[in-house]
Amino acid sequence: MARVRYVGSDPVTVPELGDRLVEPDQVVEVPDERFDGYVCQPSNWESVEEPGVKAAAEAKKAARAAKGVEG
Repeated sequence: MARVRYVGSDPVTVPELGDRLVEPDQVVEVPDERFDGYVCQPSNWESVEEPGVKAAAEAKKAARAAKGVEG
C-alpha cells in the first residue's frame, strides 16, 4: 500500500476508502494501483510513500535476517 497526505483545507469523504473521512494534513494508505489517481491532484494530495516502497523494505529486511544481520 502506498501512502498519501491530504493537503486540502476541508475534511473530505473518500468513497474509494470505504467512505472514510480524511482530515487536512492526514496521511492515509491507498492501493498501490490507485496511487497515481491521488498524486495527479496536487492541490489535494501529496506523496508520502510511493507504491512498492514498503514491500521492498520488508524484502530487504527479510534478506538480512536470513543472513543473520540485524537492522
